[in-house]
Amino acid sequence: MPYPADRERDRPWVMRTYAGHSSAAASNALYRRNLAKGQTGLSVAFDLPTQTGYDPDHELAKGEVGKVGVPISHIGDMRQLFDQIPLADANTSMTINATAMWLLALYVSVAEEQGASVSALSGTTQNDIIKEYLSRGTYVFPPGPSLRLITDMVAWTVSNVPKWNPINICSYHLQEVGATPAQEVAYAMCTAIAVLDSVRDSGQVPQEKFGDVVARISFFVNAGVRFIEEMCKMRAFTRLWDEITLERYGVQDPKHRRFRYGVQVNSLGLTEAQPENNVQRIVLEMLAVSLSRDARARAIQLPAWNEALGLPRPWDQQWALRMQQVLAYETDLLEYEDIFAGSHVIESKVDEIVRGAREEIDRVQAMGGAVAAVESGYMKSQLVSSLAERRRRIEAGEEIIVGVNKFETTEPSPLQAEGASAIETIDPIVELHAVEALAEWRSSRSSAAVSSALDALRAAAKTDENLMNVTLECARAGVTTGEWAAALRETFGEYRAPTGVSAASASGEAGSEIARVRDRVRSTGEEVGERLRMLVGKPGLDGHSNGAEQVAVRARDVGFEVVYQGIRLTPAQIVAAAVQEDVHVVGLSILSGSHLEVVPAVVEGLREAGAGDIPVIVGGIIPPDDAEKLISRGVARVFTPKDYELTQIMDEIVTVIRQQHKLS
Repeated sequence: MPYPADRERDRPWVMRTYAGHSSAAASNALYRRNLAKGQTGLSVAFDLPTQTGYDPDHELAKGEVGKVGVPISHIGDMRQLFDQIPLADANTSMTINATAMWLLALYVSVAEEQGASVSALSGTTQNDIIKEYLSRGTYVFPPGPSLRLITDMVAWTVSNVPKWNPINICSYHLQEVGATPAQEVAYAMCTAIAVLDSVRDSGQVPQEKFGDVVARISFFVNAGVRFIEEMCKMRAFTRLWDEITLERYGVQDPKHRRFRYGVQVNSLGLTEAQPENNVQRIVLEMLAVSLSRDARARAIQLPAWNEALGLPRPWDQQWALRMQQVLAYETDLLEYEDIFAGSHVIESKVDEIVRGAREEIDRVQAMGGAVAAVESGYMKSQLVSSLAERRRRIEAGEEIIVGVNKFETTEPSPLQAEGASAIETIDPIVELHAVEALAEWRSSRSSAAVSSALDALRAAAKTDENLMNVTLECARAGVTTGEWAAALRETFGEYRAPTGVSAASASGEAGSEIARVRDRVRSTGEEVGERLRMLVGKPGLDGHSNGAEQVAVRARDVGFEVVYQGIRLTPAQIVAAAVQEDVHVVGLSILSGSHLEVVPAVVEGLREAGAGDIPVIVGGIIPPDDAEKLISRGVARVFTPKDYELTQIMDEIVTVIRQQHKLS
């Protein structure tokens, strides 16, 4: 549908809810219910094994199957996921990055089976690997091969699926890990430059069609609660994108240069304390990306009020959808031209963000671009430092979070009267069923066809051939997600991104409280006979590492010697590191819901290794009932998002160590 003229009523944006869990069948039922309620697009959440290229029976997948999204292991799962949903008419967004080519191949193959014209398919694959190295952590391959996969997808879709957005450059998670508005804009633009340069230099797209490439680049942004600043950020994005695509790439058609973006408002800004306050946060954040017609989002998905507590129920997601529908259909928002055009206040703020973003873009480009700035650790350390500064402001009361560090008295919430039933829970049997179904799939397919397809994939990966067609053959042959990724791991290798912790700074931290805890760490170390050492671990596939990184930075600031090896470790690897480094405490960070599986494995592993005296503490999104279970299984302390003061957490960790060593 074309964009309306200025004096026409604007059309509503695509309305989505980010959804998927348990199994393809359960997620399909959820999607069909949401579409029946008036949702106009699908947004598929994949589980962490799918995102990181593992099958449900892999060691690292234990406890992660179906937790934060739907497990998709092969074309049979994809068929079930979209059963009775005509893909020819769908607008599907898939939040998938490292394995984006594989999931697109499965989607296209199922659409072909349904009889859809592939050229008519519309939707988006997120496919932004740069931010995975900086924030979410679901990368698999090194930056170079990852950029090749993206380049091949862009080139293939422009020729074969021209309505598809092959990449959704995602600044969303950059804000979650601390980016200022200028950093968020700058790093997203640097990623776009890296992708467009790679496509141009690959020679796969003729110069005369490069405008088509630019026209299919979309963005996925975050909207925080400072909604005036966030709206100005979107206007800054729009101005810079038009400037870069015209000046750097010579794209003449203004329609090709239009900044196209979708939004998920700030999930990690939701609070566990007084979670009912999240409703007004979500509405205000939605306004940030819908008020300004000249920079209005074309797709919006909202979290539910209780996502800081766990997985939302269908009713909670319905409430989030109704927020969008009330704004779009009951208010007069869409009837006016841009209501901020000509505002000197808005323009001044936009100018400020553009100026800061340009300076940071120039800095990154001088380093060799986004990939070089990832490999050097520059961008990661900048984000870790920014988040450390924001946490300092919150803990000092300079930045107010209602219900958390101010206005904390509250009445009991009737929304939480159900207790544990106020969130969706995933039955552990889901993982067992997935493993059994995978074994059945492997036994029923043609082994010869699978071997042939994987051989062709490996061979093509060693050349500069576009990998999309051989990936499609793998999908049709019944290859699994883990097999496709393993074949490419053989050629491309794996990668561990810089953590950004060692170079991060947390200015302004030297207050009386941190000095007191630092003295306590030092004196306890003297009583124990050596400097206190803490291992910060990220078990399983959860790549949201900003919490672990902030714990590591604060632990270092109060005097601990910190061992932090990054993300995606097995319990056995964490145990081995704890024993080898002879640490005094192990701190585990988990946000994916796998805590009941992987945390006890670490505790039991330490006991089996003769290191059962090392206390284990846990932080993450952990419901109260689960926290009690972890304590009963030997965990010393459980911290959740309501425990936001890191210095107090450090003080409590010292207490745990003193108790373990029987110090008064």
